[in-house]
Amino acid sequence: MTAPLSGIRVIDLTTVAMGPLAGQWLGDLGADVIKVEAPGGDSTRQTGPSIEPGMAALFFGTNRNKRSIVLDLKCEAQRDALLKLVDGADVFMHNIRPQKLARLGLGADALQARNPRLVYAGLHGFGEAGPYGGKPAYDDIIQGLSGCADLMRRQGGEPRYFPTVTADKTTGLIAALAIVAALAGRAASGRGSVVEVPMFECMAAFNLVEHLYGHQFEPPISSTGYARALSRHRRPFKTLDGYICMMPYTDAHWRDFFQEAGADELLADPRFASIALRTAHIDELYEIASSLLVNKRSADWLAACERLGIPAASIQSLEQLLSDPHLREVGFFSMLHDPAIGAVRMPGVPVLFNGERPKVTLPPRLGEHGRQILLESGIDAEAAERLLETGS
Repeated sequence: MTAPLSGIRVIDLTTVAMGPLAGQWLGDLGADVIKVEAPGGDSTRQTGPSIEPGMAALFFGTNRNKRSIVLDLKCEAQRDALLKLVDGADVFMHNIRPQKLARLGLGADALQARNPRLVYAGLHGFGEAGPYGGKPAYDDIIQGLSGCADLMRRQGGEPRYFPTVTADKTTGLIAALAIVAALAGRAASGRGSVVEVPMFECMAAFNLVEHLYGHQFEPPISSTGYARALSRHRRPFKTLDGYICMMPYTDAHWRDFFQEAGADELLADPRFASIALRTAHIDELYEIASSLLVNKRSADWLAACERLGIPAASIQSLEQLLSDPHLREVGFFSMLHDPAIGAVRMPGVPVLFNGERPKVTLPPRLGEHGRQILLESGIDAEAAERLLETGS
């Protein structure tokens, strides 16, 4: 298949999780993503279990479908090599303070003067124009500031982080979307643009989709927080022999569930007569549902929900995902082989194009493609070898 971003070249200076994930999305969609690393490499090369030094698990999760070159941007000759790469690129993306890049001659104005078609994307913790601009930011910090930890407090009684790097992953996806939108705009205008993607603003937008709630209106007509999502009872339901995830949603779903559970008296309960009333009494509704579900086995409830068309599923561990029959049937996982590392399981690109799933490649070793990339940029073979061996 010809991937949608085939022919697009991305120069990716990002590190850790959010930026590399955005670059990985672009690579998944067919772009040639050149990961430019400092001599020590991205810190995630050392994060998590590994078989080979510099090729750790977290690096595998955010850097597939890329090539790697090592350039020390403090060295003038290596900065010049980067500029040669920029001249032939479509996208330049980074998560470095703009002031620092400007001092190195790598600011947006300088690079777009060389390459007017360049999409220049800065991935930051905070928008540069605000009082938080330039402050350091990692996933935990953004989860705290953007309301994630407080949402956990409102539901469970104490502030906690989501047990996943939500801010990194969400912002990485938004960054990839924004860059693709900028490329689409360039196709119409012929000129590149400057894209700013701040984690804090992205996560504020993420959380306020449902949780702005009554403050959607001015003056507010109720508190913030979508009641159903915040209910302390919103969790897998305990059954006679385990747990299931079940979500009756429509009037018909709840009517059929009450009848199946032998609770016909609840059919006329005014608290549960409509979605608005159920939302207003969500804690009571979930408590009642819990008391009904505990009387039968999980398999019996899942069979009943299947018959009645009520959304329901069992709980799976992360390990069980690896053998999930649906993921197996759709070909989600790929097993790749590396001569040094051996077999490597890679999650697939989750989207299909014309019925085909884009292929995935192993993340690159540090500097693995340096010579090839320099030659492609127009640097002659002798100069490329000198740059790689001596740095000048």
